[in-house]
Amino acid sequence: MISFLMVLCSICFAPTRNQMDHDMTRSDTSHRHNLLTVASIIMFSVCFAQSLSAAEQPTLRIAVEGGFPPFNYLDSDNNLQGFDVDIANALCQAAALKCEFIVQEWTGMIPNLLAKKYDAIISSMSMSAERREKVSFTKKYYDSPSVFIVRKGSDVVGTAPDDLKNLRLGVTAATSQESYAKKFYAGVATTVVNASPDLYKNLADGKVDIIFEDKLAVYDWLANTKAGSCCEFKGEDVKNAEYFGDGAGIAVRPDDVALLAKLNAALDLIQANDEYDTINAKYFPFSIR
Repeated sequence: MISFLMVLCSICFAPTRNQMDHDMTRSDTSHRHNLLTVASIIMFSVCFAQSLSAAEQPTLRIAVEGGFPPFNYLDSDNNLQGFDVDIANALCQAAALKCEFIVQEWTGMIPNLLAKKYDAIISSMSMSAERREKVSFTKKYYDSPSVFIVRKGSDVVGTAPDDLKNLRLGVTAATSQESYAKKFYAGVATTVVNASPDLYKNLADGKVDIIFEDKLAVYDWLANTKAGSCCEFKGEDVKNAEYFGDGAGIAVRPDDVALLAKLNAALDLIQANDEYDTINAKYFPFSIR
């Protein structure tokens, strides 16, 4: 940068022949000092312009639950971390937006988006038909089936409704898994909790016999925590476009057409270069596109 500015200075302030004759009486030290002063002023101006440009970027207020590792969670310093957060930051950079994260309890996600308390939800929200009636979604930014999980050594023989009729099923409130269970497992005693960590603890503690959860979300608990070593997947992956949609998308208000287009373009950009795959590899040993 300094070399470029020095060249720029020499071009912009090149002396005439008369000036050169006059300047011959000046010391080389004074001449160099003047050039460096001008270069410093120009460098400061460039940096200030860049800072001003960043400050003038529109702010995108993003809702994140903060209780759904490895997608979004609060670390020991109470800072948001996770796949969703990294994707959101990458999208903001690609779209020249400034990210502002708002931790939002899950059941209030869509109501508070519609109330304009934030502009977008980037929190592993599946694009179900029910949600599409209320909000607009971007293209999917990842896909994951749902799955049943039991304690190792459990005598659960299957995952059909008849297999669970005398068991206790656990799901998380206001999720696609809860809606699916209400429809297809209506005769099964079901415990509904407010957040995924509570769901996993209930299974580990034996308060429920089986839980129904997003596969990628529960994978981190099973593979990377001591508590999760108690349990394992049971049965086949469950896919149903009506309930689980076509993957996870970013939700915006239906009238935010320009924002929707901007986020889709940014998503295309980070998936076309290495950024999306780098974030993917940070959390999962397989592609979740």
